Amino acid sequence: MAKRIVIFGATGNTGLCVLNHAVEKGMDVRVFVRDKTKIPENVRNKVDIIIGDVTNDTDVSKAVASRDAVVVALGTRNDLKPTTVLSEGMKNIIEAMKTHKVELVSVCLSAFLFYKPDAVPVIFKDLNADHQRMFDLLKESGLKWIAILPPHISSTENLKYIIKHDESPGRAISKYALGAFLVDCLEQSDHYQKICGIATGS
Repeated sequence: MAKRIVIFGATGNTGLCVLNHAVEKGMDVRVFVRDKTKIPENVRNKVDIIIGDVTNDTDVSKAVASRDAVVVALGTRNDLKPTTVLSEGMKNIIEAMKTHKVELVSVCLSAFLFYKPDAVPVIFKDLNADHQRMFDLLKESGLKWIAILPPHISSTENLKYIIKHDESPGRAISKYALGAFLVDCLEQSDHYQKICGIATGS
């Protein structure tokens, strides 16, 4: 059972939904953040906070220690410039998981990974390239990973969703549903080592 989790990217748009869902489920939640003031006050005293940088392997290792599972919701906010921060962070997370014998990880990537590279809109190509590097590291890790590839992430409060392996089932997903699935899938072994497309259900 994945009772003790650590969330990377817990103060982003999706990450806050992951955080709230995990706390509401009564899990033992640790968050890895650069700035603890971005953690909402209503949950700040319910979580273990580690301050650090995902590109620092020592910081990451400290966060993964004594956890059962990891949720990765790393993002760049609205910065679409070339980056390797996400994949460097993923590399450090995987190494820390192996060091601390943690097997389970769910990772939020992007539905653009379902596209052929030349079909990805130009403005997203650089970010998508780092998502691809993250995904390649996951596939080679030998861990029990779940790769979640959301389409457009909306703010609607619809918690219903559809999951399809190896394809995208729709054009949008609520951030609340996405956050919930990133947590709930950790206990759903049929998704282990699978590429999960997700979209709003009815």
